[in-house]
Amino acid sequence: MPVVTLPFQELVDRFGPVPEGVELAVWDVEQPFDRPDEVAITLLPFYFAGRHRWQFVHDLPNLALLQLPSAGYEHAVPHVPGHALLANGRGIHDDETAELAVGLALTSLRELGAFQADRAAGVWDSRTTRSLADRRVTVVGYGAIGSAIATRFEAFRTEVTVVARTAREQDGRQVHSFAELRTLAATTDVLVLITPLTDETAGLVDAELLAALPDGALVVNVARGKVVDTDALVAELRSGRLSAALDVTDPEPLPAGHPLWTTPNTVLTPHVGGNTDLSVPRSIELVRRQVAALVERQPFENVIER
Repeated sequence: MPVVTLPFQELVDRFGPVPEGVELAVWDVEQPFDRPDEVAITLLPFYFAGRHRWQFVHDLPNLALLQLPSAGYEHAVPHVPGHALLANGRGIHDDETAELAVGLALTSLRELGAFQADRAAGVWDSRTTRSLADRRVTVVGYGAIGSAIATRFEAFRTEVTVVARTAREQDGRQVHSFAELRTLAATTDVLVLITPLTDETAGLVDAELLAALPDGALVVNVARGKVVDTDALVAELRSGRLSAALDVTDPEPLPAGHPLWTTPNTVLTPHVGGNTDLSVPRSIELVRRQVAALVERQPFENVIER
């Protein structure tokens, strides 16, 4: 009987009926699974770091699919057994991450954090802040989450430009290529990063690209910390020329004493873009479809080409 493992009991309790001949089991990948020959699909724990525990995944000789709960997959690619497919969590975190991207931009532009600090200090200062409306927003990365982010920024009456690895027409939008990014930066008020971390995107936002942004531009990173040259960003923030709203950093988590704890014009959240109460039901929905594909001998969704 094929076994589908889920990382904690709540997922099993909320999963609902499974096709005949399929069994659900709780496995957090913290120790070997007791029936390794039977496991067909494994959903990794949320924010699974792995380390030595990846070996427990390699001990599953009949694993058909290793399912990630995250859209990002670069951390898992080197560890997937050669006989198994890898699928990411495309579709799980689109709404959550898009909400945070807009929220980070609004928090920075409207100085919401500073107003809360004023409140704690008993200060009433109704100063003028910057509006999101009429800003020129460039979204770098145009997968499912990038599309969701672009749509939400458009609802705030911004001018949205989207950029991805290759230029194309998609969803009624002109998608520009990475090669055009430095030119586009010169007319960008808000630069939103949601591209996957690959060899091509590591350090994509370097000192030269940051320098191309206009004075007062905002960098919003909900992608991966390594997409940005941290030292170059810190230099721009310390100069006061740019602002940043970051859900991800390099390194992560930030060590004590790191400059990003104290740089001016900075909003920081601890990698929570996909961490809301939507994560569990959306994960269950995806795994249900993967189980149906297993039983019906259909292709799995979201398979990553390695």
